[in-house]
Parts: sequence; structure tokens; C-alpha cells
Amino acid sequence: MKRIETIGVLTAGGDCPGLNAVIRAIVRTAHGKGLKVFGIRNGFKGLVENDMFEMHDRSVSGILPIGGTVLGTSNRENPLQYPVERDGQVVHEDMTDVIIGHFQQRGIQAVAIIGGDGSLNVAGQLHRKGMNVVSVPKTIDNDIPGTERTFGFDTAVQIATEALDRLHTTAASHHRIMILEVMGRTAGWIALHSGIAGGADAILLPELPYREESLVRMIRERASRGKTFSLIVISEGARPQGGEVSVARVVEGSWEKVRLGGIGEKLARRLEEQTGMEARCTVLGHIQRGGTPTAFDRVLCSRYGSAAAECLANGDTGVMVALKQNDIITIPIDYVCGKTRTVPLDDEKVFVARNLGICFGD
Repeated sequence: MKRIETIGVLTAGGDCPGLNAVIRAIVRTAHGKGLKVFGIRNGFKGLVENDMFEMHDRSVSGILPIGGTVLGTSNRENPLQYPVERDGQVVHEDMTDVIIGHFQQRGIQAVAIIGGDGSLNVAGQLHRKGMNVVSVPKTIDNDIPGTERTFGFDTAVQIATEALDRLHTTAASHHRIMILEVMGRTAGWIALHSGIAGGADAILLPELPYREESLVRMIRERASRGKTFSLIVISEGARPQGGEVSVARVVEGSWEKVRLGGIGEKLARRLEEQTGMEARCTVLGHIQRGGTPTAFDRVLCSRYGSAAAECLANGDTGVMVALKQNDIITIPIDYVCGKTRTVPLDDEKVFVARNLGICFGD
């Protein structure tokens, strides 16, 4: 492979705490190795529309603690099925050749793609079509296989834990059942970690359908001991045994058309009916995605970004940087594509939660 001298960097999918920290680390490391860096705006849309600009050190000055992404992002445009209007109708076309033409025009030889599962799937396909790609695993859900931690997860857990702390005092004061709905479509890592850290009485995961009668029994047992309130954290993808996930809406054109939401409010109404206690639900939603990243995430982002730039400089492409036993490693992108890292029911933290008396509704 010809020595790589110019690279691109983009952020795709939903926003996440730490994106700017990764961008900063990639740019600084690449410049230190004599590489030119182009920032690609608004995810894969920027690839197709040739919306790019050369990044200098001043481009990333002061962005380390800032949430969001200075490059912009999108979770709609898939460059392999890009919406194009033809004869008054919208058709979806593979824009790989268009992207390669833009890269040749600007001298870009490789690209760092910072994204979650959907973005990594696209990255894998682009790599198989001949593009030099390195990926960085981004998602607050912590559900990407091959890595022990995705960046943004620690920040999301911290935000959820602070919410539980605040709900705890309200629940105790008003003798209520307080439910916190957190993100987690198919993986309950945020609920599990924040539930333990925030002293929840019950944690409800997508991986383990719950029984309402189990929760009612837990609430009544607490009441019999003088505990006149209960605190429950529930993943948006959790569901009752024999029931379905709660769908808030369907967004056409998005990689994830089905948007979950509302399970916390449904559970609140059911528990209020069955226990006679007042129940309230708080949905954190995008609050988990915004704001400044924690110190842990800033360090992890810096490590990931630096490693990604090293890979690009060395011509080591078709890989994703990952964390294993606190070391940064690389794994083939194809190993990750189409897979999800869910919470194993024999996970040590599940046992810890059970030992602490936390109910999982089973």
C-alpha cells in the first residue's frame, strides 16, 4: 500500500459525549505524524456531497470538554442506499464510486469513521468495496462487541445515576414509586450500571422480560418493612413477559426506523393500579447523550482517537480500535458488523445486584 499522507474523519449516527475528544486526538496525532486531515461534515452525507474541509490544530482547540460534534452528524443517510430523485421519484443508489471520486479529488487515502453499530456496518461495507477505513466504537449503550467499553457510556451512566439520586429524595418525601426510563434498545448496560450505582430497588433489562407481580411483591415487601417508596430503573427496550416493546414512533429514512419509548409510563400506571401507591415516570432521553464527557470518557476517547490515527498512518485499515483488559487493541471490522453485545444474565454485575437485594422482575 502506498504510504498514507492524507486522511478524513467523520462522525455518524446519534451524538454521544466524547465525539469531540476523539476528533481532537485523531487530528493532533495525525498532524504529529505529518498527515493532512480533512473533516467530513454531517456523517456519511458529507462523503456523498463532498462537504469537507482541511482541519488544523486550531480546528480542535478547546473542544475536548464540549459535547456534541464539531463535524455534525446524521443517522439517516446511508451512502450505500443513498436517496436520489430520478424522474420525480426517490430511488436509493450505491454512491461508493462518487465517494471515491471525492477522495481522489482531495487526495484522501483513508478515513476514520466514528460511530455505533449502524455506522460500523456501513464502514465494514465500504472497506469491502476497497476503501481504507478505521472505526472508533461510539455509543452510550455499550452494545458493540469486541470492546469492553464504548466511549460515551461512562458519561451516560453518570447522568442516569445523578438522576436516580435526585429521584430518591423525591420518592422518599412523597412515598411514591419513582421510575427512571433510560436508553437501551436491546442492551441494558446503562440500566444495570446506573441501577447499582444509584441504589435502585429494581432494574429492568431488555434481556430479561419482567413480571409485574414480581415488582408488586417487591414493593409490598418494602412497605411491610417501613419502606414507603421504591425506585425502579428501566431500559427503553424492556418488556413484560409475554408482551411487546413499547414503540413511540416510526421514522422513515432512518437506520433505526422504530423508536422505542413509553414503557416506563406504562409500568407506572400498572403499578399504581395494583399497589395503590402513586407512581411517576421520568424519561431521560437525549439528556444522556448531551453535555461534557466524564474524565474517564475523555481519557478513553483520547486513547481511541490516537490509536485510530496510528492505524491510518501505518496503513492498518479494515479494523476497529477496541478496549480489552484496559489495553487498546484492534479487531477486524467484519467481526463487529451485524452483532450486538447484550448483558449476559450470568454477568458478575447481575449477581452483585441480586446480592444487594435488587429485583430484576423475574
